[in-house]
Amino acid sequence: MYFTGIIIAVSTFLIIGMCHPLVIWWEYYSGTRYWWVWLIIGLACIVPALFVENVIVSSLLGVTGASFLWGIGELFSQKKRVEKGWFPMNPKRKDEYCPIDPDETLCPVHKGKSIYSKNHED
Repeated sequence: MYFTGIIIAVSTFLIIGMCHPLVIWWEYYSGTRYWWVWLIIGLACIVPALFVENVIVSSLLGVTGASFLWGIGELFSQKKRVEKGWFPMNPKRKDEYCPIDPDETLCPVHKGKSIYSKNHED
């Protein structure tokens, strides 16, 4: 029996599962100003993944790197979620937030327009 696929699948699930609360924690304590740290960590995982021969290790490095790169966008989306009131705001950084309408979309395509308004124009 070969367990490589199962090991990669379970590990991927755990890596992504750990990145979600990490984004929330990071945004609460340091905001979005250090997004570049996520970029460095992501690239520091992806580049070695290209050179590691072991399939499991290479896959996990790639998944970790991709999760950190994806986390950059999630970090900025998390700030919007805080501004909408969906998550607690760090009172030490309250001047960094601009409250937004709870119906305002987080989708960059709609550029802040509510996708729920009746007079929605594209």
